[in-house]
Amino acid sequence: MSDAQRRIDDGAPGEQPSTGGADGSDSDSDSGNDEFEPVQVFPEAEEMDLRPGADNCYKCSTCDTNCPVAEVDDEFPGPKFQGPEQWRLKRQDDHDIDDSVMKCSNCMRCDSACPSSVPLSQMHNTARAEYVEENMSKFSREYLRNRLLANYRRLAPLASMFPRTANVVMGLSVTKWLGEKTLGITSEREFPEFATETFREWWTDRGGAKVENEDKRIAYFHGCYSNYNTSEVAKALVRVYEHFGYEVMVPEQSCSGTPMFANGMLEDARRAAETNVRELAAAIEDGAAVIASCSSCSMSIRQEYPELFDFEDTETVAANTWDAVEYLRVHEDLTGALEDTAVGDEFDELAYHAPCHSRNQGLDGQTIEVMDAIDGIDAQDVGDSCSGISGTYGWKAENYETSMKIGEEMFEHMDAAEAETGLTECPTCSMQMEHGTGYEIKHTLEVLEAALGGDRAESGAGSGSNADAGTTTATESN
Repeated sequence: MSDAQRRIDDGAPGEQPSTGGADGSDSDSDSGNDEFEPVQVFPEAEEMDLRPGADNCYKCSTCDTNCPVAEVDDEFPGPKFQGPEQWRLKRQDDHDIDDSVMKCSNCMRCDSACPSSVPLSQMHNTARAEYVEENMSKFSREYLRNRLLANYRRLAPLASMFPRTANVVMGLSVTKWLGEKTLGITSEREFPEFATETFREWWTDRGGAKVENEDKRIAYFHGCYSNYNTSEVAKALVRVYEHFGYEVMVPEQSCSGTPMFANGMLEDARRAAETNVRELAAAIEDGAAVIASCSSCSMSIRQEYPELFDFEDTETVAANTWDAVEYLRVHEDLTGALEDTAVGDEFDELAYHAPCHSRNQGLDGQTIEVMDAIDGIDAQDVGDSCSGISGTYGWKAENYETSMKIGEEMFEHMDAAEAETGLTECPTCSMQMEHGTGYEIKHTLEVLEAALGGDRAESGAGSGSNADAGTTTATESN
């Protein structure tokens, strides 16, 4: 039984929906309570009831016109069908979930486009999970490939034990050829390299936090990719936050669940989310805010967890999770701190792409604003188009051409910008940007680290004990 099911079944066992008081009046109207509450309109149903959200859809098709997959793939019916229309069909006529739901890239642009707040991505996530559970053979190549891609967190530790060997093997043409022939993973892309030292290994060797400050404390959700592949991004976050006097905590954590939602592996996502909610809630209890450096990780914890799961503290963790740059903009004078700072030629001209999951959180304008505060940086926004890779979507052989068609506009705008370095906060957008243009791609935190001199704090931290160095830095920052 999924958590989506438990929300209904455990919450009101055997209860029928109330349609009014004994006197025929509407109890909600009487109380003036307009808050949305899911109700089980079909007593025999076992799935989460999304009817109230589906009924809000008035078929304007705004979601379809904003869907990057529907724009380039005439055979994809679009988010309106995948969400409310398919929901109605299935309930009324006992239809199976249409297999086209697996063509949805989970960019979640439909959520922010909908003028009626229909929970489209929630509908897509539950529909994908039902399709995989009931209609996809567990011995099929597609299922095994999707399970592999969705559970990168399980495989990456093995490769990270021998990163140099893994990088050589994964870069061989024969490896990519075998990946496509046996699993359907496109051979067109270069596998991302593993870091020779994971972030968590670096964190342990460093001795943990260099700042102790019970008044300014964060719990860093680094995610899988910053730990195993781009550890420099995670190190930059630590140095930037310590520059502002924050004590950084690095709790135990699992995958955010984003690739699992996208592949219909809802039970895998549930297990990962349960670990994350438990560990992050404990950090919040210790006075920390949860900070993520990946826009998809923060999106997952903030939106998808409370939509799909009801673990204790899920809402608390969602409400206390922030994007890394967003938190500094709200709680510190970030642009003031960046005034009169400069960076080297490496970052003088940047072509910035705002990931879809940043846009969904209303964060698409913040990076250009922050970059403009640094002397000598010319950062150009390359527009609101989707990169097209959408996590694991663009790694599937059957989606590769569609993924590149979606990304064409972004590639063209990057080519037109006066820059040869790209900038973004999403690791898979970064892969697509590099793949489509050949540019080197950086994370916003790496630029902030260069501007604020984070490496100087790191080099000076070894002069005393952790507590001494931390107290001194925190005091100076305050």
